[in-house]
Amino acid sequence: MISMEKSTKLTPSEAIDKAIAYFGPGGLGLEVTEHAECCARLEGGGGYVYAQAEEGKGGKGSLVGVESREWDYHVKRFLERI
Repeated sequence: MISMEKSTKLTPSEAIDKAIAYFGPGGLGLEVTEHAECCARLEGGGGYVYAQAEEGKGGKGSLVGVESREWDYHVKRFLERI
């Protein structure tokens, strides 16, 4: 299991949309089981990915947190890209 955070220039909703695009049906093929403007949970391949984002300090960008089981490598790659 892995839990990581990263600051990004993306808004919280943009960051969640990117997570769904990367991990979801059009990306790695995980099924979206929960989706809101602030968070998303995706499941598949014997594990899950849970991404959440909150507005960054001063209203700029966001802080993105990702927790995962069985998708550690891809979580690291995703956070490098955003």
